[in-house]
Amino acid sequence: MCGVPSRRARCAVDGDEDEDKGNAPGGGGSRTSRLVTRSVTPPVTRPVHRRCAPGHDRPAPRAVPRSPPGQGLGWAAVIQRSTLREQLADALREEILAGRLAPGGEFTVREIAEQYGVSATPVREALVDLSAQGLLEVEQHRGFRIKRLSLADFRHMVEAQTIVSDGLLRAHRELALREASSSAFTSIRRRAAAARQAAVAGDLDILIAYDLRFWREFEALFGNPPIGDFLDRLRVACWAFTVPYLRREPALAGRLWSGHLELADAVERQDVGETHRLLRAQREHALELAAQVADA
Repeated sequence: MCGVPSRRARCAVDGDEDEDKGNAPGGGGSRTSRLVTRSVTPPVTRPVHRRCAPGHDRPAPRAVPRSPPGQGLGWAAVIQRSTLREQLADALREEILAGRLAPGGEFTVREIAEQYGVSATPVREALVDLSAQGLLEVEQHRGFRIKRLSLADFRHMVEAQTIVSDGLLRAHRELALREASSSAFTSIRRRAAAARQAAVAGDLDILIAYDLRFWREFEALFGNPPIGDFLDRLRVACWAFTVPYLRREPALAGRLWSGHLELADAVERQDVGETHRLLRAQREHALELAAQVADA
């Protein structure tokens, strides 16, 4: 059975500060197709009820926002469910990126709900979200299946990234980016340096975490969140395709793209030509490597 993502692994994928301590998605765990492990604390904390010491009154409960008259669900409940939905989606997405959920693996809403100790509603919503992102497929009357992407799918996703990225660069011809502050580049360079180190070493688990965070922050410089979200989903799906193949390779050192730092430098000094060249090199490398490992 597949392992449940630990807090450390979740932090790495989400770009939490723990990632700077070397945590990453992946690591141990069998790469099977189903989820029925209960050994890890669910990602949702429950309130702890403490006894008051003798002579002390119980503290007054916090006021909970209530819904307007006529609405059945309080705002606090809506926010809690939305947060849980996102946590579940993040945890399952990480399982896919870590290779612990293999393409073609099936599971039901009930299995996930029982595993995490939560109700079925946020689980169903999280799985629908992942389906919309192209990571899952809905099996009528059976549940959900990890989508099995093809090399053709991968090439189409890279083509879509190319079209959108080139459009962004044409819209910012001089690379005078609205969000390009010194603090933004400091953070991007940190991600870039860590991604480069992991790529050179062939450490796939560390690379995935830093690579995704690098591109999220890099594309945020252009100040268009919907485009950034779209490109992020494509990159996650691209990793989901390549991870099962890459994990079969005996050695990855020197084979993974490591131009993150050079790209960050080119954008910071507003070198349009070098930025185009590095982005093109990254896409060509991705296509070549995917073809190599998929045909192996």
